[in-house]
Amino acid sequence: MRKIAVINQKGGSGKTTTVVNVGYYLAEIGKTVLLIDLDPQSHTTIHLGFEPPEIKKSLYDLLVNQTPLSDILKSTPYKNLHLIPSKIDLASAEIELVNEVGREIILREILKKNNVKYDYVIMDCPPSLGLLTLNALTTAREVFIPIQAEFFALEGLTKLFQTIKIVKERINPALEITGIIITMYDKRKNICKDVEKKVEEYFKGKVFKTRIRENVRLAEAPSYGKPIGEFDKNSYGAEDYKKLTKEIIKQEKNI
Repeated sequence: MRKIAVINQKGGSGKTTTVVNVGYYLAEIGKTVLLIDLDPQSHTTIHLGFEPPEIKKSLYDLLVNQTPLSDILKSTPYKNLHLIPSKIDLASAEIELVNEVGREIILREILKKNNVKYDYVIMDCPPSLGLLTLNALTTAREVFIPIQAEFFALEGLTKLFQTIKIVKERINPALEITGIIITMYDKRKNICKDVEKKVEEYFKGKVFKTRIRENVRLAEAPSYGKPIGEFDKNSYGAEDYKKLTKEIIKQEKNI
């Protein structure tokens, strides 16, 4: 089972888009996939066509109230693809769990206790380095970092690396950064080429070859509650995420 946390504390980097579309394409080729929405903004949940106010039980209940996973797990309209949804009350989980013993490994222990078995567990992290992100890092074995091809792309990543390093040293020695994804890419723009070069130098051997190009259809898909493969399978966005998914599957030989 590959457990992947998709992280960047900078908003708008393409975390949710990556989680949903990679999850969709993995499921389409027969992999069993569980997506976990750790962001109180519920973007992964919404992107898959769910309305957070209509969700009775969410990740909040799993973490704070120890509600059985079977009461929370959602089947999506897509075969092999399941979701642990989020809603806004997750924002208070960090405060409510502050005095809980082992609060940074609650998610890991719950998945273990429920004997969760999928080919892929992919976690959409909030744009912060708080307790929810820590739970993702202690649960995961891999970290994917989407980086938008723009001027401030690498700003703030130092803090993220420090956090990953501390979690690896103290709690989760198996944790590794295994993929950097360059998003919002436009080869006509010099800034995109500059960022691409810097990212390639900084993360030698970890950058996926596929670039996720700027694409209007990709930006529109979440508002229709559909992955890009369902919304417009002939778009650049669909083409790019399909290629990226193939790269991710190729990694299986080395993981």
